[in-house]
Amino acid sequence: MQADYDKYTQIIARYIEAYNRFDISGMLADMDNHVRFENISAGEINLATEGLEALKKQAQLAATLFSQRTQTVTGLTFKDDLAEVGIAYKGVLATALPNGLKAGDSIEMHGKSVFRFKDGKIVFLQDIS
Repeated sequence: MQADYDKYTQIIARYIEAYNRFDISGMLADMDNHVRFENISAGEINLATEGLEALKKQAQLAATLFSQRTQTVTGLTFKDDLAEVGIAYKGVLATALPNGLKAGDSIEMHGKSVFRFKDGKIVFLQDIS
């Protein structure tokens, strides 16, 4: 199982590096065609996508909201085919948001991402803040 965890660690690192570079293709490179994505905030799913194309569209939209963004891994644990990654997030908005935040405002938060793997691909990704 350790060999799988080493491979999963590399996949997660590539995903986060691509995310930080706004490289959508790189983010999706290790995703399964049927990947499910969920974003959870305050205990509620506020966004979910099914399939690689839907996740690509969401990632492209999300990228336009920020002029800068960085995810930093703060912890990593594995259980079977699941990886839980602690994340420190910093971003600078490129545009105003409906909640009153303006372009140029900084956002900092801590949360986690959960990755599930099958056959060397990410089949499930959940961001929790």
